[in-house]
Amino acid sequence: MTALHPDGTDTSLAGSTRTVTRAEVEDFLFAEAELLDRQRYDEWLTLFVEGGRFEIPTTDAGDTPASQGGYFVCDDWDLLRARVKRLRSRKAHAENPASLTHRMIANVRLLERDGDELAVTANFIVHRARDGHTNAFHGRYVHRLQVTEDGLRFRLRRAVLSLERLEAGARLSFIL
Repeated sequence: MTALHPDGTDTSLAGSTRTVTRAEVEDFLFAEAELLDRQRYDEWLTLFVEGGRFEIPTTDAGDTPASQGGYFVCDDWDLLRARVKRLRSRKAHAENPASLTHRMIANVRLLERDGDELAVTANFIVHRARDGHTNAFHGRYVHRLQVTEDGLRFRLRRAVLSLERLEAGARLSFIL
């Protein structure tokens, strides 16, 4: 694994043919946020490598592995595709009509690189309006990105909530 410079620039060539900057990762995360806020789920799914995962651990899960439970969402590739299909249909009753969301991403950090895999963290706030109520979900993204010649793709997309508990009615029926 290669540690990154404080400015977020990876100048290592170990296992890869191109350099990735923090600005590129920020642009990737900002574009993802816009796709989700606009409910463009098919396009959002293309940001994953085939076999990618999407996880949201429970607020008390700590470092519990996904295989041992403690997750609100623990989608492998097949479940992730099914989630997107359901959100596009009228079968997602908890999201029909869809929630209005607004995402803010900050404090993006490139932590390490191992070949074509990049460890990234970022803080997030997702404001959600639904049924006359507004909720704020905040936390930290902990991602594993694949570096390709064509751009970045999620291998693992994990949203770790920084909440003691979810408020009544603050269900996670949308993509955090």
